[in-house]
Amino acid sequence: MTDPTAQAVIAASASFFIVTLIFAIMFLICKKAANRHNPQTRIRTAPTPDLTSVTISESASFDPSLDQISMPELLVATKNFSTDGIIGDGSFGLVYKARLSNGVTVAVKKLSKDAFQGFREFRAEMETLGKNTIRHPNLIRILGYCVSGDDRVLIYEFIERGSLDQWIHDTSTGDNSMSRSGSVSVSMSSIIIRPPLIWETRIKIIKGVANGLLFLHTLATPIIHRDIKASNVLLDSEFEAHIADFGLARRIEMWHSHVSTQVAGTMGYMPPEYKNGGTIATVKADVYSFGVLMIEVAAGRRPNWPIRMEDDGKEVTLVEWAKKMVAQGRIIEMIDSTVRRETLKEFEVGEYMRIAGLCTSEMSKDRPFMGEVVTLLNQL
Repeated sequence: MTDPTAQAVIAASASFFIVTLIFAIMFLICKKAANRHNPQTRIRTAPTPDLTSVTISESASFDPSLDQISMPELLVATKNFSTDGIIGDGSFGLVYKARLSNGVTVAVKKLSKDAFQGFREFRAEMETLGKNTIRHPNLIRILGYCVSGDDRVLIYEFIERGSLDQWIHDTSTGDNSMSRSGSVSVSMSSIIIRPPLIWETRIKIIKGVANGLLFLHTLATPIIHRDIKASNVLLDSEFEAHIADFGLARRIEMWHSHVSTQVAGTMGYMPPEYKNGGTIATVKADVYSFGVLMIEVAAGRRPNWPIRMEDDGKEVTLVEWAKKMVAQGRIIEMIDSTVRRETLKEFEVGEYMRIAGLCTSEMSKDRPFMGEVVTLLNQL
């Protein structure tokens, strides 16, 4: 006969196995049912940037006057990207002045070697300026690009007079023989003399930026620049404005928006909705930044510097200061002190500030589209 103890052990083991098997079957059935009713619980991995769209060593020229551009030539032209040749600091990269072997002077932007940031900006600029359809007198032209290993370089037309930021905030009087029109920039050794811009030139620049933005916003697939500011506006020999640095730019469907996981832009120029945690970018965000630029160009004050009010000593933003000054009827007082008062017409300045006020409305829906802004500016 079988030992009673052994029989008990066998029976207990069998019971445990059967119970475990039943629970396992029930668990699998429940899990299958849950997945059927809750498909959103499935995990999907985010796609990584397709870096294979640009090969390890590649270059291209979009301008027929330029030959194929190679990295060795760019190294020679920039003296191995010497700090002496730096003329600007764009988003995610430095900009150098370079003279190519064919004698053409260009601006060369070498993007950050950070794989994600570098690729993201490279792709953004190629998707906007790299297309033949994206051509406008108030947008900077991209002439070509060069890729070698993890180095990504964009080549642009060279804009003679540099950034609007320099002409607004880094001016000097110079000698008495200089033109009062603000149309002379003289280089003496390392000294750059930039006479203050006259009122008519400031309006011309603002109109140019407005026309460039209108073009971007009314393309078949609109483009939001997302970083309109004085340092991203370049001035040519005739003081015509050219919008530059499309590293943060994004394409959107008409009347739609671009959703980003992070806020893009520069402090002082960003719309209120960004400060409140919003990350949805629309053309109205560009309109707000443009309105801030209008105030900056007129007043000669930096948007990211607080202003202390005379009446209560409270520090306010540039936009808040401008609205308070307009409300108090102190419009002419707002204008940059370097602008000759006899050249100002109070009605024109008032209308200019009214347009800037519309563009910097607190609520996005209250801001005009760039088409209306251009129409209003053309009436000045």
